[in-house]
Amino acid sequence: MTRAMGAAMRRIHVGNALSAFGLGFTVPYLYVYVAQVRGLGAMTAGLVLAVFAVAALIVLPFAGRAIVRRGPLPVLLTALATAALGALSLGLAGGAVSVLASAAALGAGQAVMQPALATMIVDCSTSETRSRAFAMQFFLQNLGLGVGGLIGGHLVDTTRVSSFTLLFAIEAAVFLLLVVLMSTVRMPHSPRIEDAPAQAGRSARDSWRQLARNRAMVQLCVLGFVLFFACYGQFESGLSAYGVEAAGISTSALGTALAANTLMIVVAQFAVLRFVERRRRSRVIAAVGLIWALAWTVAAYAGLGHGSRAMATAAFVSTYALFGLGEALLSPTVAPLVADLAPDGMAGQYNSAFALVKQLALAVGPAVGGPLAASLPGPYVATFLLFSLGITVLALRLGRGLTAVQDHPWGARSRVVARGGAATEPVSA
Repeated sequence: MTRAMGAAMRRIHVGNALSAFGLGFTVPYLYVYVAQVRGLGAMTAGLVLAVFAVAALIVLPFAGRAIVRRGPLPVLLTALATAALGALSLGLAGGAVSVLASAAALGAGQAVMQPALATMIVDCSTSETRSRAFAMQFFLQNLGLGVGGLIGGHLVDTTRVSSFTLLFAIEAAVFLLLVVLMSTVRMPHSPRIEDAPAQAGRSARDSWRQLARNRAMVQLCVLGFVLFFACYGQFESGLSAYGVEAAGISTSALGTALAANTLMIVVAQFAVLRFVERRRRSRVIAAVGLIWALAWTVAAYAGLGHGSRAMATAAFVSTYALFGLGEALLSPTVAPLVADLAPDGMAGQYNSAFALVKQLALAVGPAVGGPLAASLPGPYVATFLLFSLGITVLALRLGRGLTAVQDHPWGARSRVVARGGAATEPVSA
């Protein structure tokens, strides 16, 4: 990596950390702010949370095209400015309409940041450094979310509207600071649609059709939906409801479980990198499915077993820790694979498509998992245990359609050096 690319990557990592900090700073307190502090009721507060998801689903298809045409940096700066406006106006909004409009701006801006930053990482990294770059991104995002939530929780006071106004004002200031910081990033030239005559006149519909014809990418999107649906979509809804209702977990123990998840990611993230880099990506993802199946088995013991309260609590905390181990394996695996599947100049489109799949899973997951966990804990655990095993099956099937470079870039480079040839043959699962 050149010195210029290294400097750009450092700024991008700071951007990832600060954008996650802004998200963790306010989102955990949105419901309380809207329903209680502003006195707009539970229904309006629920609509605000729904608007976040809907705004992301609306803007992400257009964000991918914009990143491809204009580059990720201008799109990121626009997203940051939009999120800053949304955060500031949310802190000042007093009525339902203004709150919903502000939440839509904040949600849309935050949604677009993710694929824009991911594409910047792709443009500033090589196949040799990409896994570590995305691992660092995931580490900093979790750190930013945790620190943001911790600081935000000490600033808010439900008896004072001004404390929440200050909270959202600080979030807006963080995003504006990021605008200044990211404006200094000097991105290396990467192919854009305008650079390729064969693609210059391609419409957005044609771009999506081209992506849909990429069988491996379609398979990865299906796999990604199951990944996010079966894990991330359950963290704050189904799994927590299951812990409280079926396992009798206290709210403090639930907080400990979430802390165990973050701690596992922080401890394991860089420890697993060598393991990940020396193995086929499809098999790493398959291993994650088995780890999460074990997590759901442990969760079954916590809620359906007949052990003591202490044993149930320990099992439930272990469930979240096992999920964290799987997440640490995924972060240097899935995002680089999305980048390697994208044709030249199309990384933004592919990153946005995968982010759209993630948002869909995160919207559907809580809607399905929450009610099921609260009313039918046994079938809930069994369902997501099967989904986890499905991850393993889908990952192995995906591996059959990947080239050696896509599935095992480290090993493919070793074979190229040894043989003096190109490693583009498909690898078996």
